[in-house]
Amino acid sequence: ADIRSRARQFDILHFHLDCYHLPFFADMTNQTLTTLHGRQDVKDLREIHRHYPNYPVVSISASQRRPLPHLRWIRTVHHGYPKAQYEFSAVPRGDYLAFLGRVSPEKGVDRAIEIAKRAGLPLRIAAKIDSADLDYFVAKIEPLLKGPSVEFIGEIGEQEKSEFLGNARAVLFPISWPEPFGLVMIEAMACGTPVIGFNHGSVSEVIS
Repeated sequence: ADIRSRARQFDILHFHLDCYHLPFFADMTNQTLTTLHGRQDVKDLREIHRHYPNYPVVSISASQRRPLPHLRWIRTVHHGYPKAQYEFSAVPRGDYLAFLGRVSPEKGVDRAIEIAKRAGLPLRIAAKIDSADLDYFVAKIEPLLKGPSVEFIGEIGEQEKSEFLGNARAVLFPISWPEPFGLVMIEAMACGTPVIGFNHGSVSEVIS
């Protein structure tokens, strides 16, 4: 309500809320810009956007647009990264594969473990476990962590990513969902580490 009442004080209102703001600014869409960050293949999104066709929107990858090609797409702006935060390493200092991200079915931790085992290489997993995914972790992932070849580190901070990624021979990104972008991929490449990913969502677009 406060933003709505002060809207005329600004040239552009830039939203990063996907669709939550759509009903409140429908009469001033040309004063807005909406960057969509999430997946757009969710069942009800097409119906929601059908009621608000005039909003100019920005995608974070070209692949993100595919489920909703009829929207008023203005441009694709890929994510960036703070260059000073990452140290480029032309040669990996370690001899392991890495997984960085969340523990959830679509992110493919179980597939990363299988890939590493078949390749005969150790795998280090730096992953966050959200409360919504705790049951999945306990039931499906924890049993796979037994043995010396898989090390579960848990969530790491931004300051630790450069060493973790830069020391790896490759980062595994075996997703099974239409990833809108995938920051892990550009973080790995910023460290000089190749990404091995499944071709879903933006993967081929980001690492091409």
